Amino acid sequence: MPDRPRDPELSDDITADMLDKGLAHELRTLPEGLAEIVARHLVAADQALIEGDIPLARAHIAAAKRRAGRVAPVREAAGIAAYLAGDYAEAIAELRTVRRMTGSDEYVPMLADCERGMGRPQRALELIKEVDQRKVDPATRVELTLVAAGARADLGQVDAALVVLQIPELTKLPKGGPRARLQYAYADLLEQAGRIDEAHEWMRKASVSDIEGVTDAEERVEELAGLAFTEEEFEDESSDEGSAG
Repeated sequence: MPDRPRDPELSDDITADMLDKGLAHELRTLPEGLAEIVARHLVAADQALIEGDIPLARAHIAAAKRRAGRVAPVREAAGIAAYLAGDYAEAIAELRTVRRMTGSDEYVPMLADCERGMGRPQRALELIKEVDQRKVDPATRVELTLVAAGARADLGQVDAALVVLQIPELTKLPKGGPRARLQYAYADLLEQAGRIDEAHEWMRKASVSDIEGVTDAEERVEELAGLAFTEEEFEDESSDEGSAG
């Protein structure tokens, strides 16, 4: 019989009361002492993710899962950490379990993006179609739209991907991460379509929207400005050559 994996150490300054109150409520079905250990491992995992140490986060989550594998937030944490690690098969398995346990479509965007990561964009689109977007919150709707557009682009359907992103939220959301990410994706697809001037304009809009710094839109604005300038210069040279002929 294989040895049980060793739990990562928990420092004394990590306490159960540091866990998000909603998550702590989900652990109420566990015996008190067990709930405390699981909570501490989840707190440690969250701290590791903030520090960018995904392997350590996954180790803490695995320790929590060995004790509370039937608790939805524990499986949710395992799925998110696997997704961040690029372990898409594991993420799909965990997030499917969460969906069954909770009945929520909150993680369908991540599930669909995992399908993209596995080279299955058509399956990603099928998953998204299962969701009634009238019943999901705005943040989830934005994520579904972004993944759907990405899947269309994966299939070589760039024009269709642009249409997917032409939703009211592209301009009507308040400034912040969701609007910035939509506009960034739109600009990126315009660049793929060879529409450089439009791409530059939309990347500029994304930069203005990105008050939280979730994208590199500001840097991309300069890059696209250079491409637009080069394109105009090329067109001018071609025009001059035509006149000379």
